[in-house]
Amino acid sequence: MPKTIKKIAVLTSGGDSPGMNAAIRSVVRTCAYHNVECVGVYRGYEGLIDGEFEVLDARSVKGIINKGGTFLKSARSKEFRTVEGRKKAYENIVKAEIDGLVVIGGDGSFTGAMIFNQEFDFPVMGIPGTIDNDIVGTSHTLGFDTALNTVVDAIDKIRDTASSHNRLFFVEVMGRDVGHIALNVGIAGGAEEILIPEEDLGLERLVDSLNRSRKSGKSSSIVVVAEGDKIGKNIFELKDYVDENMEGYDVRVSVLGHMQRGGAPSCFDRVLASRMGVKAVESLLEGKSNYMVGLINNIMELTPLENAIKGKTKINLELLRVSDIMST
Repeated sequence: MPKTIKKIAVLTSGGDSPGMNAAIRSVVRTCAYHNVECVGVYRGYEGLIDGEFEVLDARSVKGIINKGGTFLKSARSKEFRTVEGRKKAYENIVKAEIDGLVVIGGDGSFTGAMIFNQEFDFPVMGIPGTIDNDIVGTSHTLGFDTALNTVVDAIDKIRDTASSHNRLFFVEVMGRDVGHIALNVGIAGGAEEILIPEEDLGLERLVDSLNRSRKSGKSSSIVVVAEGDKIGKNIFELKDYVDENMEGYDVRVSVLGHMQRGGAPSCFDRVLASRMGVKAVESLLEGKSNYMVGLINNIMELTPLENAIKGKTKINLELLRVSDIMST
């Protein structure tokens, strides 16, 4: 028989993403709805090790649904990767009489939660919070939609300058291992080319494509590049290559960087966070553990943490075809 859950802790770990605050709010208020005490853990797993706990009630999370980042703060913990560190965290949890843990983060955070569950048989539930959308078991991770809107807005502004000066802009977006952001914003922003880790366009083919675009009458171009694209060592090498092999373009680089992680979450991410928080808490109360909550076919589903961590998301082939047609 699963033990009765009377107190649930929530933490955010790894890189922040828009919607984390909304998810914390949902966890806290779902606990309040079910008369379960909720504890906020500051600084992720570091806070578990150091015992940085604070009891949260429904009023503690007022006015945060529209805020980016995470008011519980986030940190990457080297100590939690050790048996000694996890033992300290468990001792603090037992001392605080906490019965379950909700972890909001990415695959690294879920790996820590899974190991913690295995070592101490402690109930854990994951909420996927990362702008890269690179976790199996959900069509959308928290922050992905907001990041797309942020990047599209930036590309729209860059295009104004590109068209005014006959410039070619390489715009680098986040996506070290996957190209979900680049592919979506490239289509939405009308990019002439989209470079992602999953597809190796090649330098010569890139130049050929840009030349075709110019011959078709385009006087300026936007190329969206995922940071993990394999064509060049980095986006500046791409710029140098095009400078050397194409005439008539003033080539510029714009690296959007961490601005993609910030800002108020979109309506979609606020609703998604609210749904995920409810599902995470109620799943723990039902005796479930070692799962991640996710959105599949617009329904909240549970995926084993191990599958979410070890799985690899696939690029949308239809979007690839659409991007080829739209760049004609």
